[in-house]
Amino acid sequence: MTWIELADGVLARRHAELDLTTGLVLGAERALVIDTRGDREQGAELAAAVRAVTALPVTVVLTHAHFDHCFGTTAFLPAPVLAHPGCRHALERTAAGQRERWVTHYRSEGHESTAAALEATEPVPPDPAPASVDLCGREVVLLAPGPGHTDHDLAVHVPDVGVLFAGDLLESGAPPDYEDAHPLAWADAVAALLALDAGTYVPGHGHPMTPAQARAQHGELAAVAALARAVAVGELDEAEAEARSPHPGVPWA
Repeated sequence: MTWIELADGVLARRHAELDLTTGLVLGAERALVIDTRGDREQGAELAAAVRAVTALPVTVVLTHAHFDHCFGTTAFLPAPVLAHPGCRHALERTAAGQRERWVTHYRSEGHESTAAALEATEPVPPDPAPASVDLCGREVVLLAPGPGHTDHDLAVHVPDVGVLFAGDLLESGAPPDYEDAHPLAWADAVAALLALDAGTYVPGHGHPMTPAQARAQHGELAAVAALARAVAVGELDEAEAEARSPHPGVPWA
Protein backbone atom coordinates (compact mmCIF):
# COMPACT_ATOMS: atom_id res chain seq x y z
CA MET A 1 0.00 0.00 0.00
CA THR A 2 1.82 3.08 -1.25
CA TRP A 3 1.14 6.63 -2.37
CA ILE A 4 2.05 7.56 -5.94
CA GLU A 5 2.51 11.29 -6.59
CA LEU A 6 0.84 11.98 -9.94
CA ALA A 7 1.24 15.77 -9.87
CA ASP A 8 1.76 18.50 -7.30
CA GLY A 9 -0.72 17.75 -4.52
CA VAL A 10 -2.42 14.88 -6.38
CA LEU A 11 -1.76 11.32 -5.22
CA ALA A 12 -3.06 7.83 -5.86
CA ARG A 13 -2.79 5.06 -3.28
CA ARG A 14 -2.39 1.48 -4.40
CA HIS A 15 -3.86 -1.32 -2.24
CA ALA A 16 -3.08 -5.02 -2.45
CA GLU A 17 -6.68 -5.99 -1.58
CA LEU A 18 -8.57 -6.28 -4.90
CA ASP A 19 -5.82 -4.19 -6.54
CA LEU A 20 -7.82 -1.10 -5.55
CA THR A 21 -6.68 2.45 -6.26
CA THR A 22 -7.86 5.41 -4.15
CA GLY A 23 -7.01 9.09 -4.49
CA LEU A 24 -6.09 12.24 -2.58
CA VAL A 25 -6.18 15.82 -3.91
CA LEU A 26 -4.75 18.67 -1.82
CA GLY A 27 -5.81 22.30 -1.94
CA ALA A 28 -4.73 25.25 0.14
CA GLU A 29 -7.37 24.76 2.83
CA ARG A 30 -9.12 21.44 2.13
CA ALA A 31 -8.35 18.00 0.74
CA LEU A 32 -10.44 15.57 -1.30
CA VAL A 33 -10.38 11.80 -0.70
CA ILE A 34 -11.52 9.65 -3.61
CA ASP A 35 -13.06 6.34 -2.49
CA THR A 36 -12.63 4.80 0.97
CA ARG A 37 -11.97 1.04 0.55
CA GLY A 38 -14.08 -1.94 1.55
CA ASP A 39 -14.73 -2.03 5.30
CA ARG A 40 -14.30 0.04 8.44
CA GLU A 41 -10.79 -1.28 9.18
CA GLN A 42 -9.59 -0.68 5.62
CA GLY A 43 -11.14 2.77 5.77
CA ALA A 44 -9.32 3.50 9.02
CA GLU A 45 -6.02 2.44 7.41
CA LEU A 46 -6.66 4.81 4.52
CA ALA A 47 -7.69 7.64 6.85
CA ALA A 48 -4.44 7.22 8.78
CA ALA A 49 -2.48 7.26 5.53
CA VAL A 50 -4.24 10.48 4.51
CA ARG A 51 -3.44 12.03 7.88
CA ALA A 52 0.22 11.10 7.40
CA VAL A 53 0.18 13.31 4.30
CA THR A 54 -2.03 16.20 5.41
CA ALA A 55 -3.87 17.63 8.41
CA LEU A 56 -6.31 19.53 6.18
CA PRO A 57 -10.04 18.91 6.64
CA VAL A 58 -11.28 16.48 4.01
CA THR A 59 -14.27 15.93 1.77
CA VAL A 60 -14.94 12.39 0.51
CA VAL A 61 -16.08 11.61 -3.03
CA LEU A 62 -17.31 8.11 -3.87
CA THR A 63 -17.04 6.98 -7.49
CA HIS A 64 -19.82 4.36 -7.17
CA ALA A 65 -21.62 2.07 -4.74
CA HIS A 66 -19.58 -1.15 -4.98
CA PHE A 67 -18.45 -2.11 -1.48
CA ASP A 68 -14.71 -2.05 -2.16
CA HIS A 69 -14.90 1.65 -3.04
CA CYS A 70 -17.21 2.98 -0.35
CA PHE A 71 -17.77 0.77 2.71
CA GLY A 72 -14.78 2.33 4.51
CA THR A 73 -16.35 5.78 4.71
CA THR A 74 -17.18 5.77 8.44
CA ALA A 75 -13.48 6.33 9.21
CA PHE A 76 -13.71 9.79 7.62
CA LEU A 77 -16.81 11.08 9.39
CA PRO A 78 -17.86 13.81 10.06
CA ALA A 79 -16.40 14.80 6.70
CA PRO A 80 -18.89 15.61 3.92
CA VAL A 81 -19.49 12.56 1.70
CA LEU A 82 -20.46 13.17 -1.94
CA ALA A 83 -21.46 10.94 -4.85
CA HIS A 84 -23.76 10.69 -7.85
CA PRO A 85 -27.37 10.78 -6.56
CA GLY A 86 -27.83 7.23 -7.83
CA CYS A 87 -25.06 6.00 -5.53
CA ARG A 88 -27.19 6.51 -2.43
CA HIS A 89 -30.11 4.66 -4.03
CA ALA A 90 -27.82 1.82 -5.13
CA LEU A 91 -26.45 1.44 -1.60
CA GLU A 92 -29.98 1.29 -0.20
CA ARG A 93 -30.82 -1.51 -2.63
CA THR A 94 -27.62 -3.51 -2.64
CA ALA A 95 -25.48 -2.93 0.48
CA ALA A 96 -26.85 -5.88 2.45
CA GLY A 97 -26.50 -8.25 -0.49
CA GLN A 98 -22.96 -7.07 -1.26
CA ARG A 99 -21.96 -7.53 2.37
CA GLU A 100 -23.42 -11.04 2.55
CA ARG A 101 -21.82 -12.13 -0.70
CA TRP A 102 -18.35 -10.85 0.13
CA VAL A 103 -18.37 -12.01 3.75
CA THR A 104 -19.09 -15.48 2.38
CA HIS A 105 -16.28 -15.09 -0.17
CA TYR A 106 -13.70 -13.98 2.39
CA ARG A 107 -14.64 -16.77 4.79
CA SER A 108 -14.38 -19.33 1.99
CA GLU A 109 -10.86 -18.04 1.29
CA GLY A 110 -9.88 -18.26 4.98
CA HIS A 111 -9.76 -14.47 5.49
CA GLU A 112 -11.77 -14.43 8.71
CA SER A 113 -10.57 -11.04 9.94
CA THR A 114 -11.58 -9.35 6.69
CA ALA A 115 -14.93 -11.13 6.74
CA ALA A 116 -15.56 -10.04 10.33
CA ALA A 117 -14.63 -6.41 9.60
CA LEU A 118 -16.95 -6.31 6.60
CA GLU A 119 -19.75 -8.00 8.53
CA ALA A 120 -19.55 -5.22 11.14
CA THR A 121 -19.47 -2.38 8.59
CA GLU A 122 -22.36 -0.11 7.61
CA PRO A 123 -21.96 2.12 4.56
CA VAL A 124 -22.49 5.88 4.83
CA PRO A 125 -25.25 7.30 2.59
CA PRO A 126 -23.62 10.04 0.48
CA ASP A 127 -25.09 13.41 -0.42
CA PRO A 128 -25.53 14.46 -4.07
CA ALA A 129 -22.29 15.77 -5.53
CA PRO A 130 -22.10 19.31 -6.90
CA ALA A 131 -20.50 20.01 -10.26
CA SER A 132 -17.23 20.97 -8.58
CA VAL A 133 -15.51 21.23 -5.21
CA ASP A 134 -13.40 24.25 -4.28
CA LEU A 135 -10.39 23.19 -2.22
CA CYS A 136 -9.22 26.82 -2.02
CA GLY A 137 -6.79 27.54 -4.79
CA ARG A 138 -7.76 24.36 -6.64
CA GLU A 139 -11.12 23.49 -8.18
CA VAL A 140 -11.91 19.82 -8.70
CA VAL A 141 -14.60 18.93 -11.24
CA LEU A 142 -17.03 16.08 -10.50
CA LEU A 143 -18.35 14.56 -13.70
CA ALA A 144 -21.18 12.07 -14.25
CA PRO A 145 -20.48 10.87 -17.81
CA GLY A 146 -23.50 8.57 -18.10
CA PRO A 147 -24.08 4.86 -17.55
CA GLY A 148 -21.07 2.61 -17.86
CA HIS A 149 -19.65 0.41 -15.14
CA THR A 150 -22.84 1.26 -13.18
CA ASP A 151 -25.75 3.64 -13.68
CA HIS A 152 -24.21 6.14 -11.24
CA ASP A 153 -20.49 6.46 -12.02
CA LEU A 154 -18.75 9.66 -10.95
CA ALA A 155 -15.33 10.77 -12.21
CA VAL A 156 -13.05 13.30 -10.53
CA HIS A 157 -11.08 15.70 -12.74
CA VAL A 158 -8.23 17.87 -11.47
CA PRO A 159 -7.90 20.16 -14.50
CA ASP A 160 -4.98 22.30 -13.36
CA VAL A 161 -2.66 19.27 -13.51
CA GLY A 162 -4.51 17.07 -16.02
CA VAL A 163 -5.31 14.13 -13.72
CA LEU A 164 -8.63 12.29 -13.92
CA PHE A 165 -9.82 9.66 -11.43
CA ALA A 166 -12.17 7.42 -13.42
CA GLY A 167 -13.34 4.95 -10.79
CA ASP A 168 -14.19 1.61 -12.38
CA LEU A 169 -15.06 3.20 -15.72
CA LEU A 170 -11.43 2.30 -16.43
CA GLU A 171 -9.58 -0.79 -15.27
CA SER A 172 -5.84 -1.47 -15.40
CA GLY A 173 -4.34 -4.94 -15.17
CA ALA A 174 -7.61 -6.86 -15.45
CA PRO A 175 -10.72 -6.83 -17.67
CA PRO A 176 -13.54 -4.45 -16.69
CA ASP A 177 -16.27 -5.86 -14.46
CA TYR A 178 -19.68 -6.04 -16.18
CA GLU A 179 -21.80 -7.23 -13.24
CA ASP A 180 -23.85 -4.00 -13.01
CA ALA A 181 -22.71 -2.56 -16.32
CA HIS A 182 -24.39 -0.96 -19.31
CA PRO A 183 -22.43 -2.42 -22.24
CA LEU A 184 -24.18 -0.35 -24.90
CA ALA A 185 -23.32 2.94 -23.18
CA TRP A 186 -20.00 2.32 -21.41
CA ALA A 187 -17.80 3.37 -24.32
CA ASP A 188 -19.70 6.66 -24.60
CA ALA A 189 -19.06 7.39 -20.92
CA VAL A 190 -15.34 6.78 -21.36
CA ALA A 191 -15.34 8.91 -24.52
CA ALA A 192 -16.62 11.80 -22.39
CA LEU A 193 -13.65 11.33 -20.06
CA LEU A 194 -11.18 11.16 -22.94
CA ALA A 195 -12.59 14.41 -24.32
CA LEU A 196 -11.20 16.15 -21.23
CA ASP A 197 -7.72 15.41 -22.58
CA ALA A 198 -6.17 14.52 -19.22
CA GLY A 199 -2.54 13.52 -19.07
CA THR A 200 -3.12 10.77 -16.50
CA TYR A 201 -6.18 8.54 -16.04
CA VAL A 202 -6.46 6.80 -12.68
CA PRO A 203 -8.56 3.61 -12.82
CA GLY A 204 -10.50 2.18 -9.91
CA HIS A 205 -8.15 -0.83 -9.89
CA GLY A 206 -4.57 -1.05 -11.08
CA HIS A 207 -1.86 1.45 -11.90
CA PRO A 208 -2.51 4.89 -13.39
CA MET A 209 -2.96 4.86 -17.16
CA THR A 210 -1.57 6.97 -19.96
CA PRO A 211 -4.00 8.56 -22.41
CA ALA A 212 -2.99 5.90 -24.95
CA GLN A 213 -3.87 3.12 -22.52
CA ALA A 214 -7.20 4.76 -21.74
CA ARG A 215 -7.95 5.13 -25.46
CA ALA A 216 -7.09 1.47 -26.04
CA GLN A 217 -9.56 0.42 -23.37
CA HIS A 218 -12.17 2.71 -24.91
CA GLY A 219 -11.65 0.85 -28.19
CA GLU A 220 -12.32 -2.45 -26.45
CA LEU A 221 -15.46 -1.07 -24.81
CA ALA A 222 -16.63 0.22 -28.20
CA ALA A 223 -16.12 -3.26 -29.66
CA VAL A 224 -18.23 -4.73 -26.84
CA ALA A 225 -20.95 -2.15 -27.52
CA ALA A 226 -20.99 -3.09 -31.23
CA LEU A 227 -21.34 -6.76 -30.34
CA ALA A 228 -24.13 -5.97 -27.87
CA ARG A 229 -26.00 -4.04 -30.56
CA ALA A 230 -25.61 -6.97 -32.95
CA VAL A 231 -27.05 -9.32 -30.33
CA ALA A 232 -29.94 -6.92 -29.66
CA VAL A 233 -31.01 -6.91 -33.33
CA GLY A 234 -30.48 -10.63 -33.83
CA GLU A 235 -27.37 -10.45 -36.00
CA LEU A 236 -25.37 -12.49 -33.47
CA ASP A 237 -26.31 -14.92 -30.75
CA GLU A 238 -24.83 -14.55 -27.27
CA ALA A 239 -22.32 -17.38 -27.73
CA GLU A 240 -20.93 -15.77 -30.88
CA ALA A 241 -20.69 -12.40 -29.19
CA GLU A 242 -18.87 -13.90 -26.21
CA ALA A 243 -16.41 -15.65 -28.52
CA ARG A 244 -15.60 -12.35 -30.28
CA SER A 245 -15.58 -10.11 -27.20
CA PRO A 246 -12.33 -8.56 -25.96
CA HIS A 247 -13.77 -8.83 -22.42
CA PRO A 248 -15.35 -11.78 -20.60
CA GLY A 249 -18.54 -11.74 -18.59
CA VAL A 250 -20.58 -9.29 -20.66
CA PRO A 251 -24.36 -9.49 -20.04
CA TRP A 252 -25.46 -9.71 -23.67
CA ALA A 253 -29.20 -9.95 -22.98
